[in-house]
Amino acid sequence: VETVGDCYVAVAGLPEPDKDHVMAVCRFARDCVQIMQDTTLKLEVSLGPDTSELDLRKGTYLAYSILFSLWHQSGQVTAGVLRGERSRFQLFGDTMNTAARMESTSARNRIQVSQVTADLLYASGLSTWVAPRKIKILVKGKGEMQTYWLKTKAETGFEPSKSKSSAETHTESSMSSSVREADDISDLDGVGAMTKTQRLVEWNVEVLSSLLQQIIASRGGTVDPEDQSLSQKEATIGTGETVLEEFVPIIPLKRFDAGELSKRQKASSIDIDEEAKSQLRSYLANVASMYQDNPFHNFEHASHVTASVKKLLTRIVNVDDGHGLRTSSDKVDLADMAGHSYGITSDPLTQFSVVFSAIIHDMDHPGVPNAQLVKEKTRNAQIFKKSVAEQNSVELAWGMLMGEEYKALRACIYQTEDDLRRFRQLVVNAVMATDIVDKELQALRKSRWETAFADAPTNQYVGVSGDDCKATIVIEHLIQASDVSHTMQHWHIYKSWNQKFFMECYGAYKAGRAESDPSLNWYKGELGFFDFYVIPLARKLGSCGVFGVSSHEYLNYAQSNRDEWAREGEELVQEYLEKYKDMNNQHQ
Repeated sequence: VETVGDCYVAVAGLPEPDKDHVMAVCRFARDCVQIMQDTTLKLEVSLGPDTSELDLRKGTYLAYSILFSLWHQSGQVTAGVLRGERSRFQLFGDTMNTAARMESTSARNRIQVSQVTADLLYASGLSTWVAPRKIKILVKGKGEMQTYWLKTKAETGFEPSKSKSSAETHTESSMSSSVREADDISDLDGVGAMTKTQRLVEWNVEVLSSLLQQIIASRGGTVDPEDQSLSQKEATIGTGETVLEEFVPIIPLKRFDAGELSKRQKASSIDIDEEAKSQLRSYLANVASMYQDNPFHNFEHASHVTASVKKLLTRIVNVDDGHGLRTSSDKVDLADMAGHSYGITSDPLTQFSVVFSAIIHDMDHPGVPNAQLVKEKTRNAQIFKKSVAEQNSVELAWGMLMGEEYKALRACIYQTEDDLRRFRQLVVNAVMATDIVDKELQALRKSRWETAFADAPTNQYVGVSGDDCKATIVIEHLIQASDVSHTMQHWHIYKSWNQKFFMECYGAYKAGRAESDPSLNWYKGELGFFDFYVIPLARKLGSCGVFGVSSHEYLNYAQSNRDEWAREGEELVQEYLEKYKDMNNQHQ
């Protein structure tokens, strides 16, 4: 009939009455949910993490099976076309109001129906299609109402036991054709059989592949995997006592002038060797397999961080020549601009390194903080002493990348010793930046920020390029912001990831790997995290001057989520606890 905001209004039984309207709209609602799920799974490969989390916002509501159930019994419905500039066919009345109020009491991917609708399904011999909700819902102006969940196709058989009417046959034909069309798409792409991790791997493959194309283009299209002298350097780099010892305050970056960029081969014209592409896919699949099955620190989180890094890189402003914001694009494309911000965007290897770091930064994360690992005297804690999880991630990821089976992939990433060393240094610095608890690293970051961006900058690093100083700091703040990007996105994303992090921390406490119950201070702790870390970090994204309106977007979401948490956080913590108990009971 129409759309109202984000609500899709559909109807069965108009303009001609249809005794099978309830069955028709139930089938339609179930198909909507199924096709939505199939579509988001397919899109996750191209659009990245969280895409599969997109659902029908509050579920699908049988507003008009409710409507026509009541109409069938009492006739209390009005339909017609209102006059005016936006004249359209509309539905009115108490039944519509009740349906609208039921919307706020449903759940994602669930279909809620009224008692009257359920009664009609029972009368049609379809009692197996519905299940009563355990609680009654409170509807404004109606009081408590008993409602039902319409079961999915997986939970019940699609067809009733009795013979089909002509209306049923027509509805089934039109609805199943839509389902077949969606299934055909899924089968062709092979997405339907993929796990979530496999879909995320494919998305990361595409992100890194686009950057590899630009790296190769910046070298004039050359790739030589047979350089023996480089192999010798690979064997010796990163062989110090610990990764943290390699950390440097400032990284000298490679820069390209406007003339070089204008002559650079188009990245889209570069074909990555199939062997290298296959090795990239294999490498990322192995990275994913080395993430532990934590509620929060898992491969999905790493992909979420990667998506934020990619977003911020594509929105960097060209501050050097005043061209303003880059053209928005799904891919990072460097060769169309000169004088990029502090050199970050003129070198594709720099961007590849930051994205690569985001993907590997929590590999093998044990689900507890570094302080707990040191207290437990784990093997890694005895080796690394501090920034334990971060150093371990770099060690594992780098060691695997240096394997003989990834030789063609490495040849795409770098071709000279200088590029190899810069790649390693960028990865070390970026991953170490994700340790936001270590006080020494915090103090060093604050000192360098004041050196580069304060109103009265100091000259602490004599002989170091000012752009290199600023670029290094911007890169670190970029990945830090991305690591907590859920706090600077839509409320429902923040709430989802906050719950996952709570489950991880509370699970560690219940397992005896934390001294105090995190639920006791979770509410106040989140407020403090917003006030003393997230919001100041979002402000720094703005004051460094390279992210344009994106920095305002991040800050606005951070402040909005902080206010929302202040209002709802205490109740949410209780919901988290109840959910943890329910999940724990199911596993027992």
